[in-house]
Amino acid sequence: MKKSLLALAVLGAFAGAAQAQSSVTIYGIVDTGIAYSSKVATGTGTNTGSKFGLNSGVIQGSRIGFKGVEDLGGGLSAVFNLEAGFTNDDGGLQGSDAVTSSNLFRRKSVVGLAGGFGTVLLGRQTDFSDTISAYTAVNDFGGVVSNSGSGLNRLQGVRTNNSISYTTTNLSGFTGNLIYGFGETAGKTSAGQAYGIGGKYDNGPLGLGINYYQSKAGTTPSDTSLIQGVAPSATATAAAVAAYNAAAAANAANAGSTALKALNVVASYQFGPARVYGNYSRVKQDLKSAPTSVAGLTLAGAQKVDTYELGTAYTLSPSLKLLAAVDHSRATFNGVTGKGKLTQISLGADYWLSKRTDLYAFVSNMRASDMQNPGVTGGATGSDASQTAVITGIRHKF
Repeated sequence: MKKSLLALAVLGAFAGAAQAQSSVTIYGIVDTGIAYSSKVATGTGTNTGSKFGLNSGVIQGSRIGFKGVEDLGGGLSAVFNLEAGFTNDDGGLQGSDAVTSSNLFRRKSVVGLAGGFGTVLLGRQTDFSDTISAYTAVNDFGGVVSNSGSGLNRLQGVRTNNSISYTTTNLSGFTGNLIYGFGETAGKTSAGQAYGIGGKYDNGPLGLGINYYQSKAGTTPSDTSLIQGVAPSATATAAAVAAYNAAAAANAANAGSTALKALNVVASYQFGPARVYGNYSRVKQDLKSAPTSVAGLTLAGAQKVDTYELGTAYTLSPSLKLLAAVDHSRATFNGVTGKGKLTQISLGADYWLSKRTDLYAFVSNMRASDMQNPGVTGGATGSDASQTAVITGIRHKF
């Protein structure tokens, strides 16, 4: 009897040690809002009409994820992260379209090693633009500001397939990152290839970030690695998807040529209760075809886009933040004289009921000049140069 009790105690000790050395966490976000959009194109000529809808992933994409770490000893750990997106307004998988319908863990699918040297991850993942977006309006408004530039310059978080990344540890406030995406095309290494380099610096109230990313054209228009920086999101409008497909077709005959170059420079500073931030980005795309109509004058179809942003988040109380941001993009198109302009003004409030649940309300206006207005949400505006959206919703993190 004593021997049996001793054996059980030893087994229990080993089981406890094994459990302490490895762990798996299930987490997620459910984010849904009611949105009103003025002047949405109806699809019949140049007519527009107002639109009400229930949108999933207003600030952050709704998701469920699994992440784990195993202590290998000597300060080395094995890590993994699998993250699936979904649209909780209809119960579908995020990205359930022709481009991404086969991707279950489309948001993230990585495995790697972490230690005193930093972290190495392999799989499908975002580049460092996604990390430094914490200093921008993406952190507060999320997808509300996507169509005015941050959806193109990668601040919204665009994934690179077949990639390997290295992120340093925090070095006196500085963190650096390298990423390389394999094109995986036989006989043509550069086809679909991508790489990026970035860094950030945190020192008290000051935050600075910079990232450069470049991708090469792939081999087929249906391949999502064709233009790694312009893949449509789960909530992309039909016009945005069409622009992506047009851009893909324009580059199809130039596999291995530069598809996209994106540079982001961001800064943030905390002045007491107010966080003030700004950023600049430049995106270049090697698009060979010229737009044939105003409908083709979109950011996704531009040869060069410069985006400027200024914003603030003011903490009125521990639970309530007031938000404001101005985003302005200027686009140059192949074969078109002059520049298209987009300006978006966004105001909002975010109220936290608890550490995991918040209520938000936004109002945003987007104006376009000499190009198509993609709209804030709910769809493009057709021939109208202005759209206003009002969104209110709830977000829960678990």
